[in-house]
This record gives sequence, C-alpha cells and structure tokens, in this order.
Amino acid sequence: MSKYLNWGETTLEEASETDISLHYDKGYLFTRKSKGNMYQSRSLRIKLIDFSLTSENRRILKKMPELELEVVKLPLIDYDWRIHKLGKDFYTNKFKDISFSAAKIKQLLTADKASNFNSLFRFSLNSENIGYTIAYMNHALLHYAYPFYDYLTYPNNLGMAMMLRSILYAQEQGLQFVYLGTLSRPSDVYKLQFNGLEWFDGQIWVKDLEKAKEILSNS
Repeated sequence: MSKYLNWGETTLEEASETDISLHYDKGYLFTRKSKGNMYQSRSLRIKLIDFSLTSENRRILKKMPELELEVVKLPLIDYDWRIHKLGKDFYTNKFKDISFSAAKIKQLLTADKASNFNSLFRFSLNSENIGYTIAYMNHALLHYAYPFYDYLTYPNNLGMAMMLRSILYAQEQGLQFVYLGTLSRPSDVYKLQFNGLEWFDGQIWVKDLEKAKEILSNS
C-alpha cells in the first residue's frame, strides 16, 4: 500500500450515517485497513449543488456514450473471481506505488463485517463488464474510493468516464458530496478538472485550486 498523506487516524464503532458524514466533513476517509478505520488527509470533494459538466467532461463522455453504470450493494452474493483479477491487473500495470492484492479486493466485496464499503459501481459496454469502483455511499455522500478497469484495452478515457458517470449518478440521487480521495501526489492533479471542487487543508475546506496545484507540484 502506498504512503498517502496521513494527518491522523480514528476508528468508528457502530457509527451512524450521520456520524460518518461528520467525519468525512472533517477530512477523514474510510480506509481498506479494517472495519471503521478512517484517516484524515488533504481530502478532495465535489459539492454537487455547484457541479456541472465542463466542455472537457462532455468530450470524454461523448467518446464512450454506450458506457452503462449499475450500482450493486455489498457484500456481493454471487462473486466472480474475474473482478479481483481485473483489479489486481489494473493496479499492477498502472501504478508502481500502490499494492492492492486480489485477496484484499475479494475481502472488501464479500466480507460484510470486515469492509467499510457498501457499494460496487459496475461499468459495462455491450453487456461486458469492463470496470468497477469500490465505494461507500450514504444519504449524503459518495466516496469514490477504489476504481479499476480493463486498462490494457481502454488506456484512455475510460477511467475519467467512470468517474463522471458516478458523479452524475450521485447528483441524480440528491447527494450533497462526492469524495474523490486525497490530493497527496503530483499525479493527483488529474482530479482537479471538475466544477464544484474543494479540498481540506487540515482545518477548513478550500476552493483555491491553483494553490492545490502548487502544493501537488511541490510534493
């Protein structure tokens, strides 16, 4: 597992959705480490009331107009081993500093008492499953946590199209926020291309994206 920016950790025991949302509002995010575990970081979120598609967002969606999204509740009852194979291949091929084992992916999707995540976003083209995102969702927010897809076949556009479809879905459901992980590495700059963005600086939520880009370039 890569070393994300970590300002502190906490573990929630039998927390309500409201308590979880309050922790997200303080810059905390659920981890895959253990049930209830959260860490505080330079969290990034979209305030959905301020979100609208940019021309670049629309261009990406037009390149994959047939991409379909289905949201499935976790844990999965009928688990397919091809899901964790796709995830393992994705993280192995695309990232050098993130370790995500097939066993851990399967655990997150099948073990209710061991996982913080309650939703699987499944993406398909022509009835073929080509991508997934492991997520946490409640009445107020979506944490778009661990995406993976057929990177070798779709190296361009698919990842961003999946993210955009998920953001639009959350907006349609009347949620308030979509959390997109953290701003901790220079490569995270790709997340800064949406309307309605704000990031947590350790104390408050900030909308200055130029400052965020400067921080990332120096990290």
